[in-house]
Amino acid sequence: MSTTNQVVAHLLDGKVFKGTTEDFFPNRPNFHLRLVGSGAVKEVECRTLKAVFFVKDFAGNPRHRDIQSFVRESGGANQGRKIAALFKDGELICGYTLTYAPEREGFFVSPSDPGSNNLRVYVLAHATQEVKVGAEAEAMVRRQPGSRAA
Repeated sequence: MSTTNQVVAHLLDGKVFKGTTEDFFPNRPNFHLRLVGSGAVKEVECRTLKAVFFVKDFAGNPRHRDIQSFVRESGGANQGRKIAALFKDGELICGYTLTYAPEREGFFVSPSDPGSNNLRVYVLAHATQEVKVGAEAEAMVRRQPGSRAA
């Protein structure tokens, strides 16, 4: 039985598609997205992606701004390592990862902000400018305008 995920796919060219998927798997070259509204199915090639945001809902809270810091309590074994990824377009994402390895095509990030609409984010390594883990991730986040101290 397949699990249906609500996702927002951000492409490298700035296009954004919202829909559901049952066949997204890391390191596969593509997946299918049933678009919200039309129900049409779009094949998404991972080489064109910046990131896939697995979301609680498609509307989100337009007034909420994700907190750019590590706000969760430390010490949770299932939380993973602190990670910060700066995309080539200037967007910063920070959170925790259990799957980051520099040689992989991508990795999952669990947002550090408990109020985020994102459940997890699959980041494509080719879309990043810089990725840091642990104390280096904390330092990277502190360097960004509008961040809160870790």
